[in-house]
Amino acid sequence: MPHESDPRAVVPEAVASIARGRRVEAVWVNQLGGVTYRLGEQAPHEFVKWAPVGSGLDLRAEAARLEWAARYTNVPRVLNHGVTEGGEWLATAGIAGESAVSERWRAGPQIAVVSVGAGLRALHDALPVASCPFSWSAERRVDIALRNAADGQQRRREWHSSHRHLTVETALERLSTPPDLDRLVVCHGDACAPNTLIGSDGSWIGHVDLGTLGLADRWADLAVASWSVEWNFGPGWEQLLLDSYGVDADPDRTAYYRLLWDLA
Repeated sequence: MPHESDPRAVVPEAVASIARGRRVEAVWVNQLGGVTYRLGEQAPHEFVKWAPVGSGLDLRAEAARLEWAARYTNVPRVLNHGVTEGGEWLATAGIAGESAVSERWRAGPQIAVVSVGAGLRALHDALPVASCPFSWSAERRVDIALRNAADGQQRRREWHSSHRHLTVETALERLSTPPDLDRLVVCHGDACAPNTLIGSDGSWIGHVDLGTLGLADRWADLAVASWSVEWNFGPGWEQLLLDSYGVDADPDRTAYYRLLWDLA
């Protein structure tokens, strides 16, 4: 049972109201205190994301991105969105399938890694660059990193171990000149393995958590996706992820975008 300080401990009134007596289960808690709840006992489930005041999460922005992306690929359908005194919520319809890091797929990581790579490539190929109204550019994210530093929000202890030897000043200097563009795509914005959904046949079937979707170099996604399969499945899976996507390794772009991920 969650401790009283755990954000899952008390279901927000807005979420309980949306549930209308259905079972409410917290299925994901992010680092900013946002909680995703699953409603109902059986599929088709609905999901409600809850962002408490002060979390910094912008669920209105995610709703807009989901509604745009749904024209071209399989993402959760937006049911409703609202704001209360305590926070903001976003209700979506569920997608059939399981997260790539579910117990089943963690037991068969090769299938999961291939699906994450192939799914990310399909997403990049499906979403039209010319009509995308959202940005996730390196320049914009570097500005966020600089603002975080100015506000004292760059905490080296929270960075990945591969970056903690850097000072904030050195890290920001390394980010000041982004690498040349490889390929401009509409990036997922959080291409970690848990955000790929896999069907019963082992193939990818959709993506979730598109709150920062936008135009960027594809390596902004690839650097994090290839990192995350090692976080979630252990060492040795990065090359398979890149092979499944269909791209050669790019150590320089990978290093840049992983550092940017930590700082922004």
